Amino acid sequence: MKKIIFSWLCCWVIFYTQAQTDPLTQVHGAKSQGLGNLRVQGLDIWSVFNNIGALDRLEHGGIAVGFDQRYNLKELNTYNLAAATKTSRGTLGLSISRFGGKLFNQQTVGLGFSNTLGITSIGVKMEWFQTQIEGFGSSGTPVISLGGISELSPDFFIGAHITNLGRSKISKLSESRLPTAIQLGVRYRPAPSVNLYGEVEKDILQDPVIKVGVAYNFQKWLHLRTGINSNPSKLFFGFGLLHENFAFDYSRGQNQALGSTNHFSLSYLFR
Repeated sequence: MKKIIFSWLCCWVIFYTQAQTDPLTQVHGAKSQGLGNLRVQGLDIWSVFNNIGALDRLEHGGIAVGFDQRYNLKELNTYNLAAATKTSRGTLGLSISRFGGKLFNQQTVGLGFSNTLGITSIGVKMEWFQTQIEGFGSSGTPVISLGGISELSPDFFIGAHITNLGRSKISKLSESRLPTAIQLGVRYRPAPSVNLYGEVEKDILQDPVIKVGVAYNFQKWLHLRTGINSNPSKLFFGFGLLHENFAFDYSRGQNQALGSTNHFSLSYLFR
């Protein structure tokens, strides 16, 4: 009976959190959040979370930590760590994330690899997704994600990503499955200091979400960003500060129905 109750609680809580912030398919890194919650075209260390196929586009490896605070509820906080290292065969990535509070939380630990073949970079990631509810124990499942990005010209990129390709279940005792989503994105650079982004995200059980973002490199050390989402309507803005090997990013999102979110990231590149 205890296992049955645990299974039902997993289903209910994951369904509830998906309405606000999906702990599996949420976007990681304040830079991507500031651009409108974009996933495909981030092109930074956080690609190990967002689009493993883009990770090999990095010129240098590095490490990054992040914190996401949502709607003034500590039960919706997320702590993240991402790392990448360049090799002769491609780029390896590590991701660790924890979402939730003491009573209910979810953790992911993942390893990914990305390689470039001509104009296209592709990658695959395997992660362990665990859900824990105090008093009922925990349950975990493997999740596989695929991604890629192509450079059609020096100023135009297209990409795609699939989260939870195998439609993994929440637990062995439940028929409910973790979210499976497909993202398609483009990036266009009309000027050296301006990047335009567009993305469509489709969870197989939900309506599609349209995302648009703009990044402006105001100075070499200061980058400004903004973006919008549909379904539901959200507004984002943020900035990035660069100093030698370090980068600090902040973004804020606004959901009219639920409130605001704040995202912080600190990165260090191995130059």
